[in-house]
Amino acid sequence: MPRRRDLMAAPLLLGLGHGLGPAAAQPVAGGRAVRVIVPFPPGGAIDLLGRMVAERLGPALGQNVVVENRGGAGGILGTDAVAKGPADGTVIGVIGGVTLTAYPTLYNRLPFDPVRDLQPLTLITSGALICVVNAEAAARRGWTDFRALVAWSKANPDQVKMGSSGPGTSSHLCIEAINAMAGARILHVPYRGGGPAITDLLSGTIDMMFDVTPALMPQVQAGKFRPLALSSKNRLDFAPEVPGMGEFADLGLGELDILSWNALMVPAGTPEPVVGRLLEAIRQAAADPALIARLKPLGYDVVLSESPAALAAQIERETPAWKRLVEMSGVKLD
Repeated sequence: MPRRRDLMAAPLLLGLGHGLGPAAAQPVAGGRAVRVIVPFPPGGAIDLLGRMVAERLGPALGQNVVVENRGGAGGILGTDAVAKGPADGTVIGVIGGVTLTAYPTLYNRLPFDPVRDLQPLTLITSGALICVVNAEAAARRGWTDFRALVAWSKANPDQVKMGSSGPGTSSHLCIEAINAMAGARILHVPYRGGGPAITDLLSGTIDMMFDVTPALMPQVQAGKFRPLALSSKNRLDFAPEVPGMGEFADLGLGELDILSWNALMVPAGTPEPVVGRLLEAIRQAAADPALIARLKPLGYDVVLSESPAALAAQIERETPAWKRLVEMSGVKLD
């Protein structure tokens, strides 16, 4: 098993990006509808992000842009649909960084090659995962903070049920790392997407989630979920009262620092002029103050790559760190 220091030697997120500029409405692919493929069911954070981006891409491109949810297999089915889509600008995928960096190690086989079959456009958002618990369950079991949750899980092995948006997702790998590093005994319960997991967390069918923040923060603000920790090493501005992993060195988690990002990708072979046109429209959409203001309180920063080549370099740079995280978790999927 890799040493903890080796695991975190390379950062799991490097935010890049400037260069926003106006784009005149100019359609691609003869004005045919553009599909923004979200590899998860409706209701989760990636779905929310995809719909917010699609809503702004339509006017920027001057054509119809629709969201298509293709959930299943932890995002693999939807990502495969992007990889096998027409390379003409009519298919854009909202793909999580973990799919691009961890899945080649995590899965024995994939129906696509992230490098060969997908062409980077740009990073779109970055943020941390947040650990939330059902507020009623927390009150009943005395989960006043993250330490109490970990201690309860040790005393009651596999009785704390954590839902995720699928096997091998960043939330799954995060909790496996916490189990391994802190000796926690939290049971992973995979769902087909974040939306169904949130529904079950609200009802008390599961006890907790350690997942991306946009879909969880509204329930935190409503008092339904209690936040206990962030996956990042340090506290973050959107939730200054929630501790990061650096504050749990006594649990063996002081060097854990997991950040999550999402990228926009197209099928490999998409012509360079089409890529350039899509990037113009994305930059215009991402510059919308309403988009930035909507995502910021939810824990997502809008961050663009300097270029498609910069995103490709980021994927290559971060893959070894995610590979070590997968190896540490001991998880291997078919």
